[in-house]
Amino acid sequence: MSGRIPRQFIDDLLVRVDIVDIIDSHVPLKKTGSNYTTRCPFHNEKSPSFNVNRNKQFYHCFGCGAGGNVISFLIEFNHLNFVEAIEELATFAGVEIPYENQTGYEPEAKNKLLELQEMMAACATFYVEQLKNHPQKNTAIDYLKGRGILGIIARDFMIGYAPDGWQILSPHFNNTELLCEAGMLAFKNELYYDRFRQRIMFPIRNKRGYFIGFGGRVLDDSQQPKYLNSPETPLFHKSNEVYGLYELLKKNPKPARILIVEGYIDVVTLAQFGIAYSVAALGTNLTATQLQLLFRSTSEVILCFDGDKAGQDAAWKAMDAVFSVLNDNRQVRVLLLPSPHDPDSLLREEGVDAFTQRIENAEMMSSYFFNHFTTKLDLNSIEGRSKLANQAKPFLLKLVDSFFKEMMLAKLKELTYFDIAPTIEKEKVVYQQKYQKEKNVRHSLERLTLALLVQNPQLVGKLVENPIDWQALEFTGIEAVKIIVQRICDEKPATTAHLLEHYRGEPEEKMLNALAFLPILIPDDGIDAEFSGALNQLILQGRKNRLEKLQIQATTVGLSDPEKEILLQLLR
Repeated sequence: MSGRIPRQFIDDLLVRVDIVDIIDSHVPLKKTGSNYTTRCPFHNEKSPSFNVNRNKQFYHCFGCGAGGNVISFLIEFNHLNFVEAIEELATFAGVEIPYENQTGYEPEAKNKLLELQEMMAACATFYVEQLKNHPQKNTAIDYLKGRGILGIIARDFMIGYAPDGWQILSPHFNNTELLCEAGMLAFKNELYYDRFRQRIMFPIRNKRGYFIGFGGRVLDDSQQPKYLNSPETPLFHKSNEVYGLYELLKKNPKPARILIVEGYIDVVTLAQFGIAYSVAALGTNLTATQLQLLFRSTSEVILCFDGDKAGQDAAWKAMDAVFSVLNDNRQVRVLLLPSPHDPDSLLREEGVDAFTQRIENAEMMSSYFFNHFTTKLDLNSIEGRSKLANQAKPFLLKLVDSFFKEMMLAKLKELTYFDIAPTIEKEKVVYQQKYQKEKNVRHSLERLTLALLVQNPQLVGKLVENPIDWQALEFTGIEAVKIIVQRICDEKPATTAHLLEHYRGEPEEKMLNALAFLPILIPDDGIDAEFSGALNQLILQGRKNRLEKLQIQATTVGLSDPEKEILLQLLR
């Protein structure tokens, strides 16, 4: 990156890409009338309230209020900064970004986030160097050899070593503040000290290859905690990322399947034995965001957990996230290993072929889900069957409308002799009615006129031909409205998405977003007439207000000659 991204390029890029295509590649959409809908990816909900409008090129959720153009979606969904979102859009469109070279200009990404990324990359390199050169390196090398990890794999994953010392990073990098913000230093008793000490270091890279965090494993199992992850930072949100995805996609950009395991060493060992399609969750319950991240690269995910109680519990807890992201084009299977093995130990004991066969024979999620209940409940009794229906319902409510959902409901009916589908549909209707009230709210004349203009910028020609007397109008927020209208008249944005982008980070952004997402139940073929009518009423209201003001002024302080002429014109 060498400069600013031109505004015209961003506008052209928004014309090239279709928000429906972009969002559908992340969250499958269903066409509903003139819009596309799905369950909102930004909050948990039972029925779809997330709408994408192709004509206006923006999205809005009536449930949580999230909304914006395609750039906003990528920033929020993929946790990118502005420049990264533009880069991802440009890649999707197959175009190069023509950065402007400006002396002294510091591009957006060259601010704090990029500084943090560069610091994390430097730390990763530093730890690799310590594994090669530090006086204590043999302790770390012996540990890796003892775990059967080869040098070439350690190189591919940039495995390093954090020496035993309280203050090693600060003197080396001489930037305590940035190290602390990156999560590499901790603070206690008025002292900054290295967070990772005497540990094998596994750098965590995001899908784009940026270093965002670390996982550190102790060399001596008597130390606690055995694993230590980076804390939450501006770069690192552990519930949104997985370990090993960058390395996986570097070898195979479109894997047939991705295996989710529990540990860093599991990922490394599997890759070493040729099973180079595994990733690890980062010490948390599996989340819908992590699954969405994986499903952007594959259509099948296999959950591989240890066979002990903790592993079994983790597999079941993952179902909450799994049901939130499934559709007809995605498949999840579950592989529980025999206790007390993890993937690393079992692979070394039984060999690659046997372990690969276990993966091939992994249980379908639907079977795993219903078996979880049927092994614990007495389905020969009404009580057992009612418990099954009651316990399964919250999961099935999470599913988007699909053949898979219908088949899961059919299977539940087969087991319980009860059709739960009408109950789920009833809850869906109640949920939708909750938000229908918002759509039926009457809007003020000013708000309606401006909302129609924001949502249909092509109407600006009518406003130019029939200017409004803003000085005669009085309502809350009029100054911001005048600024917005003037910009629309000057720049004539192609779509609402372009208009929203022009106001990113500006004081009027919040107001503009509210207008862009304001529900207006007017058919597309009636928008032109509705706007003309609202505009005429607003113009007449302005004339009426101006006439009243001049008449009052004429009887009090008097009028100037130009004001008298205006009064006569209005009276005519």
